[in-house]
Amino acid sequence: MPINIPNDLPAKTVLNSEQVFVMTEERYSHQDIRPLNLLFLNLMPKKINTEIQYMRKLSNTPLQVNITLLRVDDHVSKNTPQSHMDTFYKDFDEIKDLRFDGMIVTGAALDQTEFKDVTYWTKLKQILLWASKNVTSTLFSCWGVAAALKVFYDIDIIFREDKLSGIYDINLSREIDTLTRGFDDVFKAPISRYCDFPLDLIAKKTDINVLASSDEIGLYLGVSPDRRQVYVSGHPEYDVDTLKQEYERDMAAGKNPIIPVHYFPNNDPQNEPLCSWRGHASLLFANWLNYYVYQETPFDLYKKK
Repeated sequence: MPINIPNDLPAKTVLNSEQVFVMTEERYSHQDIRPLNLLFLNLMPKKINTEIQYMRKLSNTPLQVNITLLRVDDHVSKNTPQSHMDTFYKDFDEIKDLRFDGMIVTGAALDQTEFKDVTYWTKLKQILLWASKNVTSTLFSCWGVAAALKVFYDIDIIFREDKLSGIYDINLSREIDTLTRGFDDVFKAPISRYCDFPLDLIAKKTDINVLASSDEIGLYLGVSPDRRQVYVSGHPEYDVDTLKQEYERDMAAGKNPIIPVHYFPNNDPQNEPLCSWRGHASLLFANWLNYYVYQETPFDLYKKK
């Protein structure tokens, strides 16, 4: 949340230069406040687990957020009771005439599937194009990033031979941005994906501003110039044992997966992992909700500009 200070206080100039959001008395006296309306497009198979993970992060803010759950189609999930989907999830036709302050598009367990083979690709593309005009800021995660890069920049998905899985060191860019306010110069993040986001490709074919990355994983965090799209190529929402569950699932399926790197103590899957990314994950979602959504969205979403 911003701090409210006198209009001409000298500290205002310094704080603004550091991307600290300050609100002058004049603006404070005229601001309108209402709950934020957030759309949550859940593409993950274990939808209830994913809901809990994201809601936990989104609740770490003094802002009131109203959540609308969205499904991309009426596919019957193997991992989520149909009664849950029918009770809590909306179809796109039910919300397409509405506008939202923010939207989250999760990853998807599609491994090495081409976009043309994704059964709901046409509908997903329709939703993302709609969101670009009807949502103040959309945050894409993991495979959701690949989908957005295809829709907005016509970049085909790039697959890896081996899965990137583990906890990776991420380097913060030198550019000051409110989205990474409070981040350490190097921080840790869970990665679990078969797709690649090379920095040279991002620089060549997009206008995305890269805020965090590493040589090993490429793009981790990037934003469009208008801040309407935020790209997060990892899973900051993951619980401490999520990578463990994925590893055990793949072992049971005979996929012979690599042990998630920098995750199990002594690289031994018999040891219980420790969470080393919780703080930065909370900061990321809090900063996005505050600076990219709350401070940017109009009080009246339906008022013509």
